[in-house]
Amino acid sequence: MTPALRVTDLTVEFDGTRTAAEPPAVDGAGFGLAPGDTLGIVGESGSGKSTTALALLRMLPPGGRITTGSVELAGQDLAGLPEDGLRALRGRRIAMIFQDPMSSLNPVLTIGRQLDEALRAHGSLPRAQRTARAVELLDLVGVPDAADRLRDHPHQFSGGQRQRIMIALALAHDAEVLVADEPTTALDPTVQQQILGLLTRINRESGTALVVISHDLGVIARTCRRLLVMRAGRIVEQGDTADILTDPRHPYTQQLLSAVPRLDEPSTAAANSTPGTQPLLTVDGLRKTYGSRRRSVTALDGVDLVLHPGETLGLVGESGSGKSTLAKALVQVHAPSAGEIRYSGEPLGRMPRREIQMVFQDPYSSLNPRMTVGQIVAEPLVAHRLGDRAARAARVADLLTQVGLDPAVADRHPRAFSGGQRQRIGIARALAPEPRVLICDEPVSALDVSIQAQVIDLLARLQRELGLAVLFIAHDLAVVRRVSHRIAVMHRGRIVETGPADRVVTNPEHPYTAELLAAVPRLDEARPTTRSTA
Repeated sequence: MTPALRVTDLTVEFDGTRTAAEPPAVDGAGFGLAPGDTLGIVGESGSGKSTTALALLRMLPPGGRITTGSVELAGQDLAGLPEDGLRALRGRRIAMIFQDPMSSLNPVLTIGRQLDEALRAHGSLPRAQRTARAVELLDLVGVPDAADRLRDHPHQFSGGQRQRIMIALALAHDAEVLVADEPTTALDPTVQQQILGLLTRINRESGTALVVISHDLGVIARTCRRLLVMRAGRIVEQGDTADILTDPRHPYTQQLLSAVPRLDEPSTAAANSTPGTQPLLTVDGLRKTYGSRRRSVTALDGVDLVLHPGETLGLVGESGSGKSTLAKALVQVHAPSAGEIRYSGEPLGRMPRREIQMVFQDPYSSLNPRMTVGQIVAEPLVAHRLGDRAARAARVADLLTQVGLDPAVADRHPRAFSGGQRQRIGIARALAPEPRVLICDEPVSALDVSIQAQVIDLLARLQRELGLAVLFIAHDLAVVRRVSHRIAVMHRGRIVETGPADRVVTNPEHPYTAELLAAVPRLDEARPTTRSTA
């Protein structure tokens, strides 16, 4: 049988970005993929995962080029194919699902228009047939009311629905190979389970070969029969997924697996800090409604919550449950429609705003690319008129040291740092005005497991040293259990369950909590096979 995809000795370099002693971005990668096969690619940031994926379709950014090797699609080498030939293949025989659907979809075009463009790119169907095919594709990926939704724009869909639309675009021409780059990174467990189930069904029913790139090893265990581990541009281990996850042979693979938070591991929060007994932050009957009297949406529907000094409260729930709306109400970005928030017994409005600070999900988009790190970290000090210029510079140096960065980097810009380092910068900025409450909104969801573990350990150390109260919002229940004293579960704008972290995970009382837990991908989902000795 001719392989659907065969990669041989693939090397990718970027002009002027490395010294002679440094390895290429991708260094001699080689693997094969049979029709209907599923391959997972894992590794930390900078390991070459996404560069390999982009090289498969010859979509490398400016300065990137394939210097050696071949990428054969059913025997045809894409590495040396002219651009006209590539355009005829991309989207038709080999297609890609990108990580962030909101930045990949055109915000000013309707979904119907974008699907129509994909269909026109490789065919000459009449308009009516293209419209029918667009509806068929949305039905296939599970978007409700497909015919009506063609007229909607990307912002009118949830995160999970946007990812389904990205899959529909990739399936427009029944591609032989589908490459999915972090397709479920920012999705909650239930939506993630739906997307993974959809990809698995497409692979099984259509025989499409599937490549899944992810930092979540549970996602790979659930989806892929074979696994490839990359480090510093090289493949360090590959084979059957279950064999590698149960018996990793390379030290780096062992290191990756040891960093993976597991749902069956108890909370470590009690060892890091002891919460106070008097509430620091109290939320009573909080409601938030958007829209007008004719059409309104209730984002928060009578939320009650208590956060104590030195406590980490994990907040979980699916997309649209109200988690981020609650966080924005706590930092006074959104005014509640009803209810009350009290800080140290006083109404929140009387509290200095610097007492509650936020660490955002995406450290790159939340850091101003035109400002230096020193200016970014000092910005809250300037806003709250804390200290003179010399005092602020000293405070910035202390904060960078506190989060594990060299104060000498204060003159650099965010683009010079890795994802984990940028998140440390975001934490330093949040700590600058000496808050007592830190709200972390998905602070590690975009990070690979080893960097994720470092950021979690950093937050635990800072909480222990500074006595911070932390509201930790995340969709990864294993991470939430590990870091939290208590867990609160949100569903449709309400808190449906609250309790000690270990009890909520091991003995959930609400059916929705049990549903969330059942949707979490686990490493033991991969089926073991007899490992080859070749």
